[in-house]
Formats: sequence, structure tokens, C-alpha cells
Amino acid sequence: MTELHTLPAAALARDIAARKLSPVDCVEALLGRIERLEPRLQAFTEVFAQDARLAAEGADKAIRSGHAVGPLHGVPVVLKDLIDLEGRITMGGSAAHRTRRAARTATVARKLIAQGMIVLGKTHTVEFAYGGWGTNQHLGTPWNPWDMQVQRVPGGSSSGTGVAVAARLAPWGIGTDTGGSVRLPASFCGLTGLKVTVGRVSTHGIVPLSATLDTPGPLARTVEDVALLYEAISGPDPLDPVTKGVVPADPWMSLHRGVRGLRLARMPAAERDGVAPDMLAAYDAALDTLAGEGAEIVDIALPFRFADFLAMSDITNAEAYFENGPLAEDAASPLGDAVRGRILAGAAVSAQTYLLTQRRRAAMKVQFAAAMEGIDALLTPTTECAAIPVSEVDEAYAPSRFTRFGNLLDLCALSLPSGFTAGGLPLSLQIACRGYEEAMALRIGRGFQRATEWHLRQPMP
Repeated sequence: MTELHTLPAAALARDIAARKLSPVDCVEALLGRIERLEPRLQAFTEVFAQDARLAAEGADKAIRSGHAVGPLHGVPVVLKDLIDLEGRITMGGSAAHRTRRAARTATVARKLIAQGMIVLGKTHTVEFAYGGWGTNQHLGTPWNPWDMQVQRVPGGSSSGTGVAVAARLAPWGIGTDTGGSVRLPASFCGLTGLKVTVGRVSTHGIVPLSATLDTPGPLARTVEDVALLYEAISGPDPLDPVTKGVVPADPWMSLHRGVRGLRLARMPAAERDGVAPDMLAAYDAALDTLAGEGAEIVDIALPFRFADFLAMSDITNAEAYFENGPLAEDAASPLGDAVRGRILAGAAVSAQTYLLTQRRRAAMKVQFAAAMEGIDALLTPTTECAAIPVSEVDEAYAPSRFTRFGNLLDLCALSLPSGFTAGGLPLSLQIACRGYEEAMALRIGRGFQRATEWHLRQPMP
């Protein structure tokens, strides 16, 4: 039982379905680990221990009686605390919402529960999901488990999900990504995370930051696990009109085809400036690995620099102010200083500026599509460096140089471990594909993980 926490979600699912493993034993093992490590890691806003045990007992009886509802029945999962569960508190990372009790269950959560998955609890987030480092001034910053001596950033905004999955408190979990908030925790915590295309996964019942750019997505240890969770949460939702007309795509048809014959673009040489040497070394080694697996690595000329997108904050700022402006304007409200400043910046965004930024974004999407003609994916590091100490964070700077363009250009992107620093901190590769080509990103990622073992390392016993 003490080793159950080391199993990836796909292995747990197979063993539970084959009745080799009881959901009761699985949940008990994870709850025991949470009880032991959570006081230090602070990944959760709430642990649903009693409900999880009851759900595990029910799943065990259903599976033993031949009434399993699907292949994921009995598998535990955690949810970022932006995702509503009816009757449960959803703070959205803000002390101002300590008593906000959800009146509905988010579509994402409803889909997982309908497939028999067991929600272990809610995980911490940056306040209103508005930050990339994973810090939270009032509710606390989860501890990145790859360094138990120095508190390092977990990545945000899906900080708690990243820490919970990395520390093996849960096999996988759901985050959200508006400018990198699934991929940044994946990078800093040594995980595999998928940023989906807008419309692939319903946002109904998820506390919004930027309605234009918000996307829920899975964080797990392997590409196979990510593909399973992505399939479980994706699909049209009548409660979210953005998902209408988005045809579901099966990630499994091509997942194991490998990368032979694919054309993968390396980032322009100028983009290497400012990236840590160990991150660049891991990036170059990843390109060599993919080339060794049969991919063609090609050069690409982009019509912009990645840093250009860091300045394109008017959309997020304006929409965040629309959602939370009155709270930010109230000096008595307990908002973090950095987050309050980001929200208040939206008050200065005029309608003309907002619409001009949307028009510029549309033009850049066309330019990027032209640059990607005949190319299957663009490869970059996920972050410029490994996780830094929390004490060194500059909240005026965002770690999303390589991630934000994916949101603004309506792409999908997969981040996964690509190596480690000399001090044992994870490094990360990003695979960015055209919108709605999640299956291609997962295929490339699976090909990379088949040839490497970086994703098999774990940070603590």
C-alpha cells in the first residue's frame, strides 16, 4: 500500500478495473500521504477525506459487482480551487472569498465524477489565477517538493495542483491556463501538462480570469495520463457556447505512432538570449533526441518575438477588471498587492485599446499560421530557468515568455520534463501545435517520453 502513490494514473486505472487494486486502498494510501506531507507542502485548500472514503467504498462495490461506469472508475483526482463543486467553498485563491459556497458543479468536475473518479480535494491557486510564479500573499504559497530545504516557486497559477501531483499526493489533477498556468507548474514541478485550445474543454462553473483566454487542462506525470484526463474532460457543453461546434478528437489513434517523418521547428536563435544555460542544454538535447527518433528539426522565421506577447496584457487586464474591478477598488478588501495592481491596470484599458489588441491578435494568428506552413510543431523551453527561490520572485516580471503566445494565438501546447539541473531541479520542453491539434502535441510528447526517462523521476520518497 505504501507504494501505491508511485503509480501513474493509467496504471492505477488498469489495476482497479482488473480488480487487482481496491479504490479503498488507493484512497487510503493517498490520504495517509497527504496527512503526512500536507502540513509542509500546503498544496490543498481543503481535503475531502470523509467523502473520498465513501466514494471509494462505493466504487469498490460497484466494480466488484460488475457495475463499473468506465475505465477511470475509482481513480482519485484533485481540482484547482477555481472549479466549483456544489455546496463546497471556492475561494479562487482569494481571502476575500473564504465563505463563497458554490451553487453549482462545474462541467469539468461533473464529467469526472460521472466517470466514477474520486475528488480528493481542492488545491491552491494564485489569487484569481492572476500570476505565473505560484505565490499567494494571503493564503500561502505551496512548497515545490523538488527542494525541501529552500522554498522554490511551484509555478502558477495552478500551483497546488502542480505540487500535489509532483509530490505524489494525487496521481493527476486539473488546472487552468490563461497565459501559461498549466505549463508553468508543469515546468517548475517536473510534470506533464496540456494547454488545450479554447473550446476544447468547458469553462462552465470555473471562476473566470479572462473569458477570451481561459482554458482548463490536465496536469499529470506522463503523456499517457494527460491523454486519459484530456479525453475525460473534453467535448461540447450546452452550458458553454464556446464549445459548440468543436468536434471531439480521439488522442489515441496517433498517440503511439512516434515522431518519424514529422517536421518540428526549433525556436529562432535570437530567442535563446536570456535563457539559463542548463535549460538551453536540455532543450538542445531534446531536439537531438527527437531527431534521433526520426523527426526532422527545421528552422523557422517568426514575425514576432515571444517577449512581444508579454506586453499584450490589455485583454487579460480588461477582462480581469470586468470580473473583479469593484473588489480591487475596495482598499479594505484582502487582495494581494501584486494581484490588485494587475486588476486595477484593467481600469485604464479603453474599449478602443481592447478592440485594437483583439484585432492585432487576429492578425498575428494569420502571420503565425503562415510561418508554420508545413511544420507540425514549434519547440521551445517552457520557462527560461528552473524554479527560483520564492524569496527572489519579482512580481513585476512574469515567467511566461514562452507560454503566453500559445494563449493569444489560440494554440495548444504540451509541456513535459526534459532534464534536470545539477542541483536536481526539473527542466522542461514545450511542444506548441496549431489550435485543435492536441493529438499531435500528445503524439510528439509520447514519442519523446518513450525515448527518455526524465518523467519517471520523483522528488521525494
